[in-house]
Amino acid sequence: MTSQALATFTLHDGGGLPLVLLHGFPLDHRMWTACAAHLPPGTRAIGVDLPGAGHSDLDGYQPSIEHAADWVHRTMVAAGEGNAVVVGHSMGGYVALALAERHPGFVAGLGLVNTKSTADTDEARAKRLRIAAETESSQTVDAVLGMPAALVGATTTERRRHLFPVLDSWIRAQSPASVAWAQRAMAARPDRTAVLERFDAPVAVVVGAEDTITPLAEAEYMVQAAGAPSRLSGGNAALTLVPGVGHMSAVEDPQAVAAALGLLHLQVVAHH
Repeated sequence: MTSQALATFTLHDGGGLPLVLLHGFPLDHRMWTACAAHLPPGTRAIGVDLPGAGHSDLDGYQPSIEHAADWVHRTMVAAGEGNAVVVGHSMGGYVALALAERHPGFVAGLGLVNTKSTADTDEARAKRLRIAAETESSQTVDAVLGMPAALVGATTTERRRHLFPVLDSWIRAQSPASVAWAQRAMAARPDRTAVLERFDAPVAVVVGAEDTITPLAEAEYMVQAAGAPSRLSGGNAALTLVPGVGHMSAVEDPQAVAAALGLLHLQVVAHH
């Protein structure tokens, strides 16, 4: 196992228990910059580049959401962080759930933004593996350059066209190897709904009303799992539906997402 740390970035200054922000695919920590700027004063937010993304290396790991979670944990512990509120968008949510499963003592609260706890369908898995193969074969990220149109909602397509070149530039900045790695890692991930059923700390689920990739039904399913009466706490999950945005809610309406994450952080700190 490598001891190499992932690249991290302080996106909002503050003290105490940090918010660790894990980005979606095929992006890096920059997707959280605008959202972090709207967090309550004194809330410390740390953006992480997942393996191969942004400024982080792949370092020889086989594609695995579990490896990514272990790598995040190792990086944070090496930086002196004993625990954190872990927030993940889309692929970052898969990593956050794996963190809660593999390193439960580290995760003091969970923020799940435009993501899901279920595994891929056979069709989705095959598509990921096909894109991974195309990316490696072409040694370009061309196979995912059309994603911005699918990632944002209809309202953003109509009213926030300035976000398209921003998303495009973030995608173009990723390496073909990291895109292929992430696709294979996501394709192999298991269903982690049971992790939410066992998780005994606050959970915030955020979804865009126009998200067609991980829609409201997936968010409601996670809230139901996290609020199951069988949990010792009796359930402690909140759902935020953000109107007028799609899969990139933290980019499309950063202030609304920051408000939900700020409340999650306050709730965790109050009971920590």
